[in-house]
Amino acid sequence: MKQLTFALQFKGNGAPVPGSDNRLRAKTIASSQALKAVLGATGVQATVEPMDRTTAVFESEVQITGQGTFIESGSIAYGTAGQVAFKTVGQGIIGPSGMDDLQRGAVIWEVTAGDGQFAGATGLITSNFTLTGKGEVVDNQFAQLFVK
Repeated sequence: MKQLTFALQFKGNGAPVPGSDNRLRAKTIASSQALKAVLGATGVQATVEPMDRTTAVFESEVQITGQGTFIESGSIAYGTAGQVAFKTVGQGIIGPSGMDDLQRGAVIWEVTAGDGQFAGATGLITSNFTLTGKGEVVDNQFAQLFVK
């Protein structure tokens, strides 16, 4: 096994599942990118720099479990490298961000299956995300996977 650690910023939408009052579907996309953080005398400067047109596609279903809590399961296809399936560890949280019309949240997912480069993968993915009232999602994911 070897350790594979990487971060991606996904953007897309989340919307209610028709006929359900406690389920949402999310679909977001990330291009190949370089995330950069520079610590300087004036503070932290962070950028996301696109690298090429190869994309990762995230799809999930979210079940609201209580006030500000949820569980989630889904998959992430990392271009032609393969994909992983995941489910929530415990519960995710969501709540006000302090900015008008913007919720913030976080969740940890356990990888439950994979194929391609991710066949037999295990590990965790953390997600820090925002969600607007219009359903726009920005999801910053950090993966620490163990692959064959």
